[in-house]
Amino acid sequence: MDLITLDFETYYDREFSLSKLTTEAYIRDPRFEVIGVGVKVNNKETEWASGSHEQIKTYLQSFDWSDAMLLCHNTMFDGAILNWRYNIRPRVYADTMCIARAIHGVETSASLRAVSEKYNIGAKGTEVVQALGKRREDFTQSELSNYGDYCVNDVNLTYKLFTIMAKGFPRQELKLIDLTLRMFIQPVLELDLGLLEQHLTETRDRKDELLEQANVSKDVLMSNDKFADLLLHLNVSPPKKLSPATGKDTWAFAKSDEEFKALAEHENPQVQALVAARLGTKSTLEETRTQRFIDIAKRGTLPVPVRYYAAHTGRWGGDDKINLQNLPSRGINGKKLKRSIIAPEGYTLVDADSAQIEARVLAWLAEQDDLTHAFRAGEDVYVKMASRIYGVQEADVTKDQRFVGKTTILGAGYGMGALKFQTQLKNFGFDMDIAEARRVIGIYREANWKINKLWRDAQQALVALSRNDNAPLGCGNVLEVCPHDSAIRLPSGLLLRYDDLGFDTTERGTEFHYRVRRGRNRIYGGKVIENVCQAIARCIIGEQMLQIAKKHRVVLTVHDSVVCCVRDEEVGEAQAYIEDCMRWIPDWAEGLPINCESGTGKSYGDCE
Repeated sequence: MDLITLDFETYYDREFSLSKLTTEAYIRDPRFEVIGVGVKVNNKETEWASGSHEQIKTYLQSFDWSDAMLLCHNTMFDGAILNWRYNIRPRVYADTMCIARAIHGVETSASLRAVSEKYNIGAKGTEVVQALGKRREDFTQSELSNYGDYCVNDVNLTYKLFTIMAKGFPRQELKLIDLTLRMFIQPVLELDLGLLEQHLTETRDRKDELLEQANVSKDVLMSNDKFADLLLHLNVSPPKKLSPATGKDTWAFAKSDEEFKALAEHENPQVQALVAARLGTKSTLEETRTQRFIDIAKRGTLPVPVRYYAAHTGRWGGDDKINLQNLPSRGINGKKLKRSIIAPEGYTLVDADSAQIEARVLAWLAEQDDLTHAFRAGEDVYVKMASRIYGVQEADVTKDQRFVGKTTILGAGYGMGALKFQTQLKNFGFDMDIAEARRVIGIYREANWKINKLWRDAQQALVALSRNDNAPLGCGNVLEVCPHDSAIRLPSGLLLRYDDLGFDTTERGTEFHYRVRRGRNRIYGGKVIENVCQAIARCIIGEQMLQIAKKHRVVLTVHDSVVCCVRDEEVGEAQAYIEDCMRWIPDWAEGLPINCESGTGKSYGDCE
């Protein structure tokens, strides 16, 4: 298979650029134009081609893409141009920017300039011509030649980086990069334009109704000081909080502020109306995202922008200003946006969700055999926990008691203390005094003492990393402490990095911290285990996605779920196959009790 390294140079101006538009909008815009393209086939000399659309198309189609790997630095951009503008789809996609994020972590710049400097392979050039606002026909031949030199250098740097970084890089991760890029570059999902336009109208009408009910103008409602005056006029003391940025008192008017949320249920209906109007009017996310979906629908299919290795733990994230990782599922808007995402004619969507995977990984990693057995046997571990907490038979556990059991299992597993546990319950409307919270946390830790030990092991791993020593961590030696890299090596071969790990000695003991882009983050044993469990869960789901992709098209991944597009006539068989894949575990995870749930529908929202 040929390796074709490629880089497009495109038209841009002050208003038409990737700093102003999304990748999808930029490439699909009528103003879009390719100035030229740099191409390197294997290790041959890199070529620069510039010309009309048809000339470049003819040039690009002269290569055998059916058995070629496309390599770029930001392949989401260049690969989309290749497909959307020239109808060219290579056999495999690769991306040095994705690889750089996985190797060096998300806290380190993955730009071509930064990565090239890191490996000391040469400097990325600066544009030797003024390209702003210039069409291809506006360049002189000399300028185009210089522009070509700049582009050729980028191609050569990308190729050199790949030859270095791909060595030893996990093969399955290269496949996952390819799978992730296809979601965007080769889109299949469609958008229901009529439903989106209806939803936008309803959203705007609802804001107008809230303002009318509150009997106040939007300008007054949006001003913190004026809103505070409104509350004072109604004999309500405006809630305040300490600003983390300034350390001074400020208005507590955020939707997450407890005292402000409480005003939504104030005895005075006018106060309720003001709070509802403030919350409903100030939030523009739903309106903005719906409009963005409408714009995409008018241009074509939905390219799914899922960023490979977006988080510290390697999980996927949203990209291109349409974060599909956090579409609403509840509330007054419900699943409107999810229901607007539909399968093409003749196809159905299958959404398979890995059940409680992080809690299962934790039990397995700690060798907490009773909990692992309960998961494997299909028992309701939340009910079992609630039964311990409240001293009742499992059959007598109420819905609210089960919720407390669930919160305990999912929260206390990473060393959560009583105060944080109390706060977490309160955020969901459950009041528990601090003494009871301490009792519940104590019950969890006594019942799951091996998980407690895992936290301590992780704390010792931090000590080892800070001293450049080795230390064991976790079940079956699936984890490796790597002092040289200031990281923990995951079973997939990827690193969970804690760069520039340091510590301070305080009255509370040794406190560890590591470097991030915006300063330093505190880290401790329980948090390490949370990171590890998320990372391992991500590794497993990634390998499951590759299993699914052998037979069916994966079109989206959200947290612990995988969405696939299958033919209508194959739905039953496909769903069974996908569920089997989501229960599959790699060899290094022997004994891990995995399970999944799935649903089908013509829209993404109908699958749940």
